[in-house]
Amino acid sequence: MSVPFPESDGDTPARLLAEAGTHDNAPALSVSQLSAAIKRTVEDGFARVRVRGELSGAKRAASGHFYGCLKDDNALIDIVMWKGQAARLAFRPEDGIEVIATGKLTTYPGRSKYQLVVESLEVAGEGALMLLFEKLKARLGAEGLFDQAKKRALPFLPRTIGVVTSPTGAVIRDILHRLADRCPSHVIVWPVLVQGEGAAAQVARAVRGFDSLEPGGPVPRPDLVIVARGGGSIEDLWAFNEEIVVRAIAECRIPTISAVGHETDVTLSDYAADVRAPTPTAAAEMAVPVRAELAAQLATWSGRMIGAASRHQSLASERLTALARHLPKREALYAPQRQRLDDAGDRLDRSQRHRLAVTSERLASRAAALRPSLLARAWDRDRARLEGLARLLASLDPRALLSRGYAMVRDRGGGLVTTAARARAAGHMRLQFADGEVSVAAEDAPPSPSPRPARKPPAAPPGKGQGELF
Repeated sequence: MSVPFPESDGDTPARLLAEAGTHDNAPALSVSQLSAAIKRTVEDGFARVRVRGELSGAKRAASGHFYGCLKDDNALIDIVMWKGQAARLAFRPEDGIEVIATGKLTTYPGRSKYQLVVESLEVAGEGALMLLFEKLKARLGAEGLFDQAKKRALPFLPRTIGVVTSPTGAVIRDILHRLADRCPSHVIVWPVLVQGEGAAAQVARAVRGFDSLEPGGPVPRPDLVIVARGGGSIEDLWAFNEEIVVRAIAECRIPTISAVGHETDVTLSDYAADVRAPTPTAAAEMAVPVRAELAAQLATWSGRMIGAASRHQSLASERLTALARHLPKREALYAPQRQRLDDAGDRLDRSQRHRLAVTSERLASRAAALRPSLLARAWDRDRARLEGLARLLASLDPRALLSRGYAMVRDRGGGLVTTAARARAAGHMRLQFADGEVSVAAEDAPPSPSPRPARKPPAAPPGKGQGELF
């Protein structure tokens, strides 16, 4: 097969190479010229190829580029996948996986090698996918991502449920309808691609997005997350086997249900989630209880609680009645207290009447004191009475009588002599006048006996400062 070279003006390396077979004196090509000519020829002849083979020496450089080899029983070819295409791979390339690489053939002049620049890489066949599935499952399981001890129980009655799925498929409608039939709940849908390029990244971002919501924020934080997709082939479901999705589900702090595919479909997200549901509809049934069953259960418990309370009340009433028979009669307990109440009432009534009388008297006296004319008349009466008593006292004063010529006759003992017989018997007497006393003797007085000591006059009665007048 002849290799065409592009024409150009002047003596180009391609023209010189073509002429080298006829002229021994043709100019020699440089290594760079020859390598460039070969590179252009290979790239023009193999601009797009699809190659199937087993991966070998797979590695990802720090720059993000992917390098490896494709081999079969008899040959091997180097492959390179630049960073942009490598970041969009739907799976993690590993040695031993049979793949189909699509790209263009080129050369690497620095090492005199040719290689395949891969634009897309896919697993070749279901068997290869299952092999990759088992390898990834074993590796992630060894890290503890699937440990049963880490599984959490689902909330009994979640208020908010987050659903990661396609917004246009039948899956979300089935979930919403089933939730509405069983127990209406608040549902937040995070729309994602569930198949094809970029699906795994979107699913992982949605799970982490729900987990990053703060309680009490503008968007309610879900109490439960459902990752759902309808049925399909293993290639269709492969996004839910990707490591990025498995790690996001395993690290989610919210309890999760994986509902991917039909009952017979199994993905690595099922192992990473807290609970696996055979179908999206079954996931909705696991998420919430049946409201009617809850109401019936509540009614049953309410009836049992009322019955227990009634029995307890009846038993307590019987015990109270039995105890009441041993207590004193009510009238016997009340009688002393009633009597005390009556006595207190009587005392209170008397006290109030007495207080009212005293208060009325004080009020009357003070009211009278407030009337000057009545006080003046009462004063005048008292003064006139006092003046009359003074005049009477003055008229009864014995000294006033002595000044009018009367005299007071006393015996030697100072006693009053009021009769002639006593005067004769006394013999010697003293006559008291207004201006002094005179001693006299009765002419017909009997012989005076031997003198006797003077008798002390009797004491005046208490309260009487004035003796008899005669």
